[in-house]
Amino acid sequence: MPARTTATWTLRPALPEDVEVLAELRATAMRPDLERLGRYDEHRVRRRMRDGYVPGHTSVVVVDGGLAGTVTLRPSGSGLRLENFCLSPALHGRGIGTAVLRSLLARADDRGATVRLDVLRGSAARALYERHGFTVERQDPIDVFMVRTPAR
Repeated sequence: MPARTTATWTLRPALPEDVEVLAELRATAMRPDLERLGRYDEHRVRRRMRDGYVPGHTSVVVVDGGLAGTVTLRPSGSGLRLENFCLSPALHGRGIGTAVLRSLLARADDRGATVRLDVLRGSAARALYERHGFTVERQDPIDVFMVRTPAR
């Protein structure tokens, strides 16, 4: 497991021209879990990012000056939906994902917003979400659907 880092991270608004590099990052980050589930399709994983890409709700995670991840937090019903949260695999286990998620959830809490997401069954990301107050709403053979009510 990589050592924790003191890497400097920021979020910047996504730009329309970021879509291809973010689609590639998503494909790389999700490949192990999708292969484990027998669901990896190199074209579909990228197309799903392209088709759902809304720069106005998407942020780019920048670590030490370089593009390192992406996350979408968009309005959904009366709350928010967290989507496409992924970091470069080289940065996993260093606390960056935790810090980014904590920042996003603080924004949601300030708005009093419930946050929903889905995570692939068996993904290590589920433990991260559970540590931050997400609980399971339902599951299917591929995804676990989770919800977090605002912290009071």
